[in-house]
Amino acid sequence: MSRPAESVVDGSKAQAAEAVRDHRRPAAAARAPLAEPKDLPAVDRLLREPAATALVSEHGHTLVAAQARALLERCRGEARAGRLAAGAVALPALAQALQQAVQARLAPRMRAVLNLTGTVIHTNLGRALLADEALAHLLVMMAGPNNLEYDLESGGRGDRDSLVEELLTALTGAEAATVVNNNAAAVLLTIAALARGKEVVVSRGELVEIGGAFRMPDVMAAAGATLVEVGTTNRTHAHDYERAIGERTALLMKVHTSNYAIQGFTSAVDEADIARIAHAHGLPLATDLGSGSLVDLAAYGLPREPTPQEKLAAGCDVVTFSGDKLLGGPQAGLIVGSKAAIERIRKFPMKRALRMSKLPLAALEATLRLYLRPERVAQDLPTLRLLTRPAAAIRALAEALRPAVAAALAPRYEVAVADLQGQIGSGSLPVERLPSAGLAITPVGPKKLAGRALDALADALRGLPTPVIGRIADDRLLLDLRCLEDARLLTGQLAALSATLGTGASNEERGDGRG
Repeated sequence: MSRPAESVVDGSKAQAAEAVRDHRRPAAAARAPLAEPKDLPAVDRLLREPAATALVSEHGHTLVAAQARALLERCRGEARAGRLAAGAVALPALAQALQQAVQARLAPRMRAVLNLTGTVIHTNLGRALLADEALAHLLVMMAGPNNLEYDLESGGRGDRDSLVEELLTALTGAEAATVVNNNAAAVLLTIAALARGKEVVVSRGELVEIGGAFRMPDVMAAAGATLVEVGTTNRTHAHDYERAIGERTALLMKVHTSNYAIQGFTSAVDEADIARIAHAHGLPLATDLGSGSLVDLAAYGLPREPTPQEKLAAGCDVVTFSGDKLLGGPQAGLIVGSKAAIERIRKFPMKRALRMSKLPLAALEATLRLYLRPERVAQDLPTLRLLTRPAAAIRALAEALRPAVAAALAPRYEVAVADLQGQIGSGSLPVERLPSAGLAITPVGPKKLAGRALDALADALRGLPTPVIGRIADDRLLLDLRCLEDARLLTGQLAALSATLGTGASNEERGDGRG
């Protein structure tokens, strides 16, 4: 909506207002020619400029005209405040500003970044990276029609679960499998389908918060089930489950506490023992693994994490786990288990509301296929490749990069190679640390100004064409290089970083005082 026309004031009021503006302007601004609102052109006049006409030809009138109106409105406000230079209202200058405004409006909000935080599966940075095979399959499937729900053998309607069910059963040993859009949905659907209107028995020490303040008791309530807590926060015994089972009990449940750890005087009941108790009473047992790895991480020198295969072998009727954490695929909630339990879950009305679309399904199928070649999975799957990257190789990269980064940040910052401790991330193995290495950047100058200098550096790194995300700790900005496989993604931006900060060896040699 355009602004109303300027109100008319008498000469004395206008002169008084102008006197106030002149009084408030800094001396330099008072000497510089300033624009008035009346100096700005109309929208249609700006759009007749050759550069603006080219923009309309490329992007259409609607977008360009909207940006022109917004630009002129901003300029009008600056002019009223006495902050708009006269040269800024020239048509060529406005056309250039309009071009920048259109580009900014069309720029994506979701952008690729360099994750140098030391957390491999970073919840805020997109979690798992997709493998090349998954990306290629995704592109082909999204570019044209596909058999999402079409049976190519019979020529009739198909089931989208069938695209990945056979892979999941082959890899986990389950009788059946289904998938939904994330693991919180998998847990919600499982409880609703198996225990809606009845009771679910869970150890008090396993009532975790899944994320985003979505807690296990909330999941129970949303699923329409009644939570029955047993045991205490740190100790639960088999007889606690036995005593809790009653006429309204529909499900026993285990939750893998992957996002926190209780140490010291603890006791828990494993799935095999709970399964015997559940089955003796004709009840199913479900377990939520959260991150859910399909391989034994200990075989790759990593801390051990339970697998769906082990839980099914222990007697669980349903196992739920995530697709975009340790599995290394897209966001998904995977549900595997007995044929009877999975069939109840698949037929529950809520399933349709939580089903996966063709895009993540294509990526999930391609990711699962990588596990059919176990000898190659540590190289083919980015998540596992980054988690198993040798610390010595990461340190060698840090040593190779240090001179270039140090030259780009001199003389305001010093750069050193440092041994670091990273983590898997996304709630997986929160206590364990991954030995790593990277660059530790320290401001030069008074320590009381270090915080401001580090914030300025972090801001500049985030402002690069490909934003660089590190972490600040112990008065240093740390760039953990575990997740940097192509060093050119960092070195190719050092000139831009120097220009933003006013640093670099050339500035130091010139002695221009920017340090």
